[in-house]
Amino acid sequence: MLARVTTWQGGTADGIRAAMNEMNSRAASGPPEGVKSHGFTLLGDPESGRMMMIGLFDSEDDLRSSEAALQAMDVPPDIGSRTGLDIYEVGVDVRA
Repeated sequence: MLARVTTWQGGTADGIRAAMNEMNSRAASGPPEGVKSHGFTLLGDPESGRMMMIGLFDSEDDLRSSEAALQAMDVPPDIGSRTGLDIYEVGVDVRA
C-alpha cells in the first residue's frame, strides 16, 4: 500500500475549515472520478494555516493512474499554497 501525502501552508483559518467541511460532506460518495484511492485522511491546523491530505492506494499502478485526476482538481485558494507532495510505503495502517 502507498500513501500520497500533499501539504499546503499559508491558508486562512476560515478557508481551511471550509475545505475540511466540504471534503467531509463529500467523503461518503467515495473518491472522485479517476482516482483509484481506497481511503484518505485530511488533517488541518486552521490557526497555523496548514493542511495535509493523505491518500491511500493499493498499488503503484493505482497511484500512477490517479495522478492526472488528482493534479486536475480545483484547489480552493484559501487553503494556501502546496508545499509538498511525497509518496510513502505504508508500513502499518490501524483503524480502531
